[in-house]
Amino acid sequence: MHPVVARLRAVAPGVALLVALALVAHSVGVAVGVEPLLLAVGAGALVGNLVSLPATVEEGTALHSRFLDAGIVLLGANVVLGELVEAGAVVVGLVVGVVVVGLPLGELLGRRVGLGSTPSSLLAAGASVCGVSAATTVAGVLDARAEDLTAVVAAILVFDAVTLATFPVVGSLLDLSARQFGVWTGLSMFSTGPVTAAGFAYAPAAGRWATVTKLTRNALLGAVALVYVLRLSGRTTDRSRFAHLRDGIPPFVLGFLVLATAASAGVLGDELVALADRASTALFTLAFAGLGLDIRLEGMRRVGVAPLVVLLGHLLVVSALTLLAVLALL
Repeated sequence: MHPVVARLRAVAPGVALLVALALVAHSVGVAVGVEPLLLAVGAGALVGNLVSLPATVEEGTALHSRFLDAGIVLLGANVVLGELVEAGAVVVGLVVGVVVVGLPLGELLGRRVGLGSTPSSLLAAGASVCGVSAATTVAGVLDARAEDLTAVVAAILVFDAVTLATFPVVGSLLDLSARQFGVWTGLSMFSTGPVTAAGFAYAPAAGRWATVTKLTRNALLGAVALVYVLRLSGRTTDRSRFAHLRDGIPPFVLGFLVLATAASAGVLGDELVALADRASTALFTLAFAGLGLDIRLEGMRRVGVAPLVVLLGHLLVVSALTLLAVLALL
């Protein structure tokens, strides 16, 4: 059998499940006036926790992260660079501040609750930059034990679920504007998928600002990984650690910027921009359905207390400081 055909057959059941969940979310959302993207997360979480899914769907549902990346790229067609330039210096400054303050804060909190140096570093990177991706990258640099990374990833996923549900509610109670909420979410929450989902659950403009802000944080992953490489330079000469810097700027960030530049320059016609908008919404719905499938209550119950305490402390401090900054500057 041709490899392409074999690959398509392997992913077809899982992709079909994502499509079914997305269609249900869209239909219900239109009928009751609720954001379909948020319903997609809920539908995925409901199915993932109530139904024992066969192993045949795993390979296809795992593609939800790829759908998210593609949706972010296409989202660039609907982002006006002029608006980004207007708030660009403020957003970039806040992002750098989050990373500069967040890394030592996470390390300090980890040690205060009795965690070792490596788990503390993984939690600090995950909370300060881009969630699981940052924790995994730094784990490679530090040669972290599998059990340390597993505990950190599980704790981050718990907070991804909690913040996805709570941030839009808090934003509404505070009556934040779409731009304020989007930037605040992009600065405070941990992983890209939940940030984008929470933003679009609040308002379309908030979703765009949340995504842009989060992508700016993601772009600092390479610099953060380099910090940990240099920290180890006095103890090791293993140059293979530098290989982890290759993932510093994910390709979808560059794709987003290219498409945003083309759209703002008028290279893309109105029809193409509208098509990209519809396609990004469809891809996000598929991605968020898969994100919901990853929210497992059983896994949350197995997470140790210490990583949760660290992430909670980090989230409270960073979200409070960034909220004050956003209210004052945007």
